[in-house]
Amino acid sequence: MENKINYSRQMQKIIEQIGTQGGRTPRLLLHSCCAPCSSHCMEYLREHFLLTVFYYNPNITVTEEYRKRLGEEKRLIAAYNRQVEEQDFAGMHSSAKANPIEILEAPYDPDKWFAAVEGLEDCPEGGQRCTVCFETRLRRAAQAAAEGGFDFFTTTLTISPLKDAQRLNAIGLRMGEEYGVTWLPSDFKKKDGYKRSIELSDQFGLYRQNYCGCIFSQEKKN
Repeated sequence: MENKINYSRQMQKIIEQIGTQGGRTPRLLLHSCCAPCSSHCMEYLREHFLLTVFYYNPNITVTEEYRKRLGEEKRLIAAYNRQVEEQDFAGMHSSAKANPIEILEAPYDPDKWFAAVEGLEDCPEGGQRCTVCFETRLRRAAQAAAEGGFDFFTTTLTISPLKDAQRLNAIGLRMGEEYGVTWLPSDFKKKDGYKRSIELSDQFGLYRQNYCGCIFSQEKKN
């Protein structure tokens, strides 16, 4: 049996190296699937990076659902930025100073996503259709990171207990190599990250969806 890579530990080592170097704070493009999943990721990463949230989720195939999730993402970012402005970090896990967060919204193009997963409609959840979905979104994130001159890019998707962090990191590394931008390895569910995301969702009253976004996943829930 192949040993699994501890991507959480890899990320921590990179962050520790950044902290010892001093100087310019690196820029990170964080692909976000939704506000609840990004809540812990942003809370942690904003202490170490100049963070821009990249919202590209064409897999959310119902327009109203897409807008609702995007609205919640923007609302959470605004709340976090108010904390920075007020220098009031009550409830945060660290006393380190946080940086403000920006958001970059990519065009909403579900037709391209449907084209990418054509023929995979009947795949089980977690199968090949999901792999193609991850590749589609992380490719666009890598492209945006390269175009924007970011030092790193990564995704919130690894916080979900239902998502395969090994597969996501392998895809992210491959996309980073293809576009010439450094992938920040992660497994955000580790060290009670998923638990913290639930706490933050309750704290900010975030809408928590019960399916990943695509119509095929939604049908499985119904």
